[in-house]
Amino acid sequence: MHKLVVLYPHPADPDHFRDHYVTNHLPLVTRLPGLLAWRYSFDVAATQGQAPYFAIFEAEFADAATMNAARASPHGQQVTADVANYATGGAVVIHYTVQHGTG
Repeated sequence: MHKLVVLYPHPADPDHFRDHYVTNHLPLVTRLPGLLAWRYSFDVAATQGQAPYFAIFEAEFADAATMNAARASPHGQQVTADVANYATGGAVVIHYTVQHGTG
């Protein structure tokens, strides 16, 4: 499994961010080709002090090639272009192959 994580620093207008994200951005995201699962939260907290992020998004793909194809697709480009419409604080995008462990 390959995971994509987007960390959103605090925006200039939190209400606009939430509204646009839920109403416009997430419907675009859910149509990404190859997307297996997704989740997000606006309740980002730090274990100590103030959290440096306002929101987080996670997406799961079968592998890195599937994620890269989704992001490069016309639909993926539309998702990326939409970020400027709500994330005035920017966005930090990371991705990685998930390693499994045992307890």
